[in-house]
Amino acid sequence: MAIERIVDTSVHDENTDEQIVEVTLRPQTFDDYTGQARLKRNLKLAIDAAKKRGDPIDHVLLYGPPGLGKTTMATVIANEMSTNIRVTAGPAIERAGDLASILTNLQDGDILFIDEIHRLSRTVEEVLYSAMEDFKLDIVIGKGPAARSVRLDLPKFTVIGATTRTGALAAPLRDRFGHIYRLEFYTPDEISSIIARASNILETKIHPDAAAMLSTRARLTPRIANRLLKRVRDYADVNGDGIIDTTITTQALQLLEVDELGLDPADRNLLASIIDNYGNNPVGLNTIAALTGDEATTIEDFYEPYLLQIGFMERTPRGRRVTAKGYKHLGKVHPELADNEDKRLL
Repeated sequence: MAIERIVDTSVHDENTDEQIVEVTLRPQTFDDYTGQARLKRNLKLAIDAAKKRGDPIDHVLLYGPPGLGKTTMATVIANEMSTNIRVTAGPAIERAGDLASILTNLQDGDILFIDEIHRLSRTVEEVLYSAMEDFKLDIVIGKGPAARSVRLDLPKFTVIGATTRTGALAAPLRDRFGHIYRLEFYTPDEISSIIARASNILETKIHPDAAAMLSTRARLTPRIANRLLKRVRDYADVNGDGIIDTTITTQALQLLEVDELGLDPADRNLLASIIDNYGNNPVGLNTIAALTGDEATTIEDFYEPYLLQIGFMERTPRGRRVTAKGYKHLGKVHPELADNEDKRLL
């Protein structure tokens, strides 16, 4: 049974109210979108050029850890292009016929956003190849000896794909994207700006120093920043006057067990499990999954990116290891430091 984490970067499908708030907090234009300066600069150029020619923007692939704004960026691109966007996900397109139904209902210039595009089946991918490259749809009518192939013309549309695992994409599909961009983790200052903007939308007053404190706990990820803000707002409404200051923020974060670097009990348990069972020896991903009770893909997609980013874990050819910084954060002594201290005493 999965445990819900406050620092989980996935959208909680079971919480309809939270989904509505997530949508209202999403920026709608480049001017509202904080961070990702390089990505915005390149996309603005591509959009301006496409609008000048009267063509749809070339296909776009956005990749990076979850929660950094890939879906939001797709919406912004659609708004900047003044066109419609159709949103779907890789696992939702089970058969080639599902994709054909979606494509034939698009209009010229429309955007088809496919989240988790790496989870498309190979048969669906093969249909998408000609659709993206030639704007043609090859379908087979009938079965057996009477089957025949029909090629349909499609409107000129744009595919925007989002993925956390570019390596899982088939090379022919990846090559059909004209723009391939990685979304980077945000800086604490950018996260503070995102929190301030979200608090205005939520009509909640937050002190700048409280926003700065939250920004250090948000794992450099906007989705987590917004989620933490909403939980601290709840705490302020129940235990204070609704105004978020540093005292309220500290108390709320202690209740949530989110430490000064944004690690929650699940993160600390993962690091401690590796240290207690294997010390400084490399550990395989499947072994870590067995230790923590999580799926290997969950560790790879949700735990590792931030722990690698802050230098608490490292990947080696033989497996994962906790670094000296990770040991120090948990109040443990790294074996190499302990050996050096023993040699010095001798």
